[in-house]
Amino acid sequence: MFKNTLTLSRMALTLVIVSTLPLAAHAQNIAVVNGKPIPKARYEALLKQLKSQGQPEVPGLEVQVRDELVLREMFAQEAERQGLAATPEFKAQMEMARQGILISNMFTDYQKKNPLADADIKAEYEKFKADSKTTGTQYRARHILVEKEDEAKSLIAQINKGAKFDDLAKKNSKDPGSKDKGGDLDFADPKAYVPEFSAALMKLQKGEMTSTPVKSDFGYHIIKLEDTRETPFPALETMRPQIEQRMNQQRLAKFREEIRAKTKTDYVFSFDKDKAGAEPKK
Repeated sequence: MFKNTLTLSRMALTLVIVSTLPLAAHAQNIAVVNGKPIPKARYEALLKQLKSQGQPEVPGLEVQVRDELVLREMFAQEAERQGLAATPEFKAQMEMARQGILISNMFTDYQKKNPLADADIKAEYEKFKADSKTTGTQYRARHILVEKEDEAKSLIAQINKGAKFDDLAKKNSKDPGSKDKGGDLDFADPKAYVPEFSAALMKLQKGEMTSTPVKSDFGYHIIKLEDTRETPFPALETMRPQIEQRMNQQRLAKFREEIRAKTKTDYVFSFDKDKAGAEPKK
């Protein structure tokens, strides 16, 4: 009696487990094409890949990804039905793709397991900073831009009599970018300006103003040199992405060389000129 009860209990439990399996399996798939399920993991991988490539999360994106996977499965099944999966060309392509994915994953895994230390990044930054030369002098200028030479001469005369440069710039300058700032152009490389402006600016001493109007294609300038400074070296945080990329590339190159050094290779096929850059046989 006890044995029969135990057997019936086991059978009931088995039926419960089996009856839940289709539901669990169904929850892990997004569609079934000709009886073949499309795993949800494949959908999530494709969606993640699209987002990493800059795909915006537009309405309906999930449906588009699902439909794309359904189409791929449909076409893949048809290609297999036609026997294309058994061709040497397909097998060769699959092997190349397999190797490419494996290699990419290996290098990614190497970087994850060997993260750059902040101290190493800072040390590389200081080394780069020490080896670099400043790019020159920056000039902080003010200017007033007007259309006519006589107007520029009149403003120069007013400034020489005590009028404030920035007040006249706000009132008279035609340059929309600096007018409201009293003609202030902030620090900049003189090469950023038109040649006539740059030449006049670089002749000035701090606090000095051009004594005559400077003509350019924009009109007539009155230029005042406020200050100069050596071009500042970029901050660490500005250069961090560049430094990290360079250091990671160096590490990966070393990792590749380590693999090559411990690998034994026997070439079983020789070319006429078995060296890089060899000319093909004619």
